[in-house]
Amino acid sequence: MNNTALIADAVPTMPWEPKPADCNEVVWRHSTNPIIDLHPMPKARSVFNSCVIPWEDGFIGVFRVDSLSMEPNLHLGKSADGINWKIEEEPICFTCSEPALGKITIAYDPRLCKIDDTYYITWCNAYYGATIGQAWTKDFKTFHQIENAFLPFNRNGVLFPKKINGKFAMLSRPMGKAMAVNYGDIFFSESPDLIYWGKHRMVFTAGPLKWERVKIGPGPIPIETTEGWLLLYHGVTDTCDSFVYSMGAAILDINDPTKVLYRCKFPLLSPERIYETAGYVGNVVFPTGVVADGATGRLAIYYGAADTYTAIAYAQVDEIISYVKEHAW
Repeated sequence: MNNTALIADAVPTMPWEPKPADCNEVVWRHSTNPIIDLHPMPKARSVFNSCVIPWEDGFIGVFRVDSLSMEPNLHLGKSADGINWKIEEEPICFTCSEPALGKITIAYDPRLCKIDDTYYITWCNAYYGATIGQAWTKDFKTFHQIENAFLPFNRNGVLFPKKINGKFAMLSRPMGKAMAVNYGDIFFSESPDLIYWGKHRMVFTAGPLKWERVKIGPGPIPIETTEGWLLLYHGVTDTCDSFVYSMGAAILDINDPTKVLYRCKFPLLSPERIYETAGYVGNVVFPTGVVADGATGRLAIYYGAADTYTAIAYAQVDEIISYVKEHAW
């Protein structure tokens, strides 16, 4: 399929499976999900909510690894095909010239973004509560930690893959102290240098549709298209006994991402398979990474399943854009 909407480099080796003949959905799952199962390494309980980017002749990723004692940390992983991963057993070691930031004790739910010739990692960092940690690397050997983006409490810091009007730009989800239950909405912020952040603006709020009425948060880095920024995000609803996390989509203005052009009233992917409904936290589809092929418009979306597994879903960017516009609210 030729694509005219996606603005991205060609990635001919990206993971891909054609849509099954009996699939009527705009997003479909990898046939052998989950791609990372329980206990992938001797000291690891599970790997999920991670991010992937093309690197050299294959792919590299920053992975949330929960240890056997359940502490989360960030580990580097490499893969030739984006499906079979070799994850380093020891966490990433960050260098930092600012003693006040302290030693990283808990780090989870990373995002990975290339801007010009530098790769930036953002993650949920523990600093008197949950906030957004930041670091950069050019070789995935030395990782330079810089200032946290915001005060606690905040999560899901997602950089845009290019400067907007000359400034770094980030989406985030400010929140309350109780991470699992407090509501959250998506905000936009900008910075001249990744240190001083300001011009905080609401992008959109949770609800009133039931599937996202409790809280929402940005997912993978926004995808640049001729129609605007395609934002995949998670939406959360409550049931009589738990929460349900699904993946939704919106299109933001390319020059002013605080302007929502279209927002889909239906989720694109909800927990239905056993690896999404049953795990350490059941009923969770949590997208955090995407690989986009500018030559074909294909997307490989990496998501955490049930806070236990790493899975992949596929889509064509033109189909998602058409679906979002057709079902906007």
